[in-house]
Amino acid sequence: MANNQQFTISERKFFLRLFDLLVVIGGVYIAASFSDFYYFDLTNERLFRWFITLILYLLSFGQIFEMYNLKNSNDTYKIVRSIVATTIATTVLYIFTPYISPELPLNRFQIVYLFLAISLPLLLWRLIYINFIFSPKYFNNLLLIGSSNEVKNLKEFIETKVPQNRIAACISSSQQVIEELSCYDLATANIEKVIEELSITEIVVANYNADVYNKIHSQLIHLFEGGTTIISAKKFKETETELLPELKLSDEFYDYITVSKNNNNRLYLVFIRFIDMLLSIVGLIFLIIILPFIFIIGLFANRGTLFYSQERVGEKGKSFTIYKLRSMIKNAEENGPVWAEKNDKRITYFGKFLRNTRLDEVPQFYNVLKGEMSLIGPRPERPEFVSQLEKELPFYAIRHIIKPGLTGWAQVMHPYADNLKDQDMKLRYDLFYIKERSIILDFKIIIKTITTVLFFRGQ
Repeated sequence: MANNQQFTISERKFFLRLFDLLVVIGGVYIAASFSDFYYFDLTNERLFRWFITLILYLLSFGQIFEMYNLKNSNDTYKIVRSIVATTIATTVLYIFTPYISPELPLNRFQIVYLFLAISLPLLLWRLIYINFIFSPKYFNNLLLIGSSNEVKNLKEFIETKVPQNRIAACISSSQQVIEELSCYDLATANIEKVIEELSITEIVVANYNADVYNKIHSQLIHLFEGGTTIISAKKFKETETELLPELKLSDEFYDYITVSKNNNNRLYLVFIRFIDMLLSIVGLIFLIIILPFIFIIGLFANRGTLFYSQERVGEKGKSFTIYKLRSMIKNAEENGPVWAEKNDKRITYFGKFLRNTRLDEVPQFYNVLKGEMSLIGPRPERPEFVSQLEKELPFYAIRHIIKPGLTGWAQVMHPYADNLKDQDMKLRYDLFYIKERSIILDFKIIIKTITTVLFFRGQ
């Protein structure tokens, strides 16, 4: 059977979180025991509460500043940047919540000690991880099964989109050599022996045709019974990228376009509506506070009206009026509606700032409060574009099954869409959200939205 020493993606993220917490708790404990760091009184009866608060803050900000993004975790510069940002945010919030953390001492150097007690152990541990622990031998080892072309396509997808997986070998009916990949003949391959020799952790089957299955069916059934993970290429792609595969009008369409039960779950919908109303009130108060500053700056850097409105298509195809802070030059669409694009020349310098920080979207909290939008969902599109996209993309209308959102899965995963190919990609992300909609996915979108804003990744 397969050698299970490799870590899956979720296991590696859990591993990072666990050791982050252990080294931080250890660092604070050592600092409090053997230095002048007395902010943490190890004899205090509230010590457990203090540590739990510290852990929650650290994990939350670590997620926001991408400490658990596997690509960042293997890059020294990015992980140092993430640790510093996470530690600063954790320290600042921690000292301002004295009811659930220690009271701020008169000696303000204790704040510096707290920062160092958290950051130095984290930096040391993560550098050890990058240089001595992180290794391709702990990657998910894949065995690909399918025709030569299918294996090539899957190999390219894995190398470009999910490089944390390692392709150990392939089994194919074609004798064509696939570059840098050991391939076995489908007719004679002993799959169990291949798994043992190459420590395979997962088998990805690239097609379902009879030519493949008639030759290896009994072997796969035996391996499946023994606990080996076997998955189709389409399901593998969906799981790894968190978007639906390319959609075609066929019976397979109904294998992928299933609507999450949460879309009809009253408890979930009531909870989401409550959060929408609560946060939209907070958002509108924030808008009132920043509006005078935006107005004054706009007089010089963004001349013209402060707001603008557009008709958009919402839930069940009903139109409504959306409100935004103007970020483009006057008469930007005098020749008719045009998709906004990256580095759009119609966007003013101040408008670029508004877009990158998502401040231009803040007035839409009014739409959320009215119930025309939700905080999370597919972004609402203009009727002119919807008519065009529904002709080009047969499944586009499905995204209107739920309320449009202020942010969404497509927005945080594939920001720009100024052509049909990008619109198709965003649609696949939107449909993935509709299929997998849940509190956990909603929370993940919120975290990714905050990250997008903090790192000025625009929209």
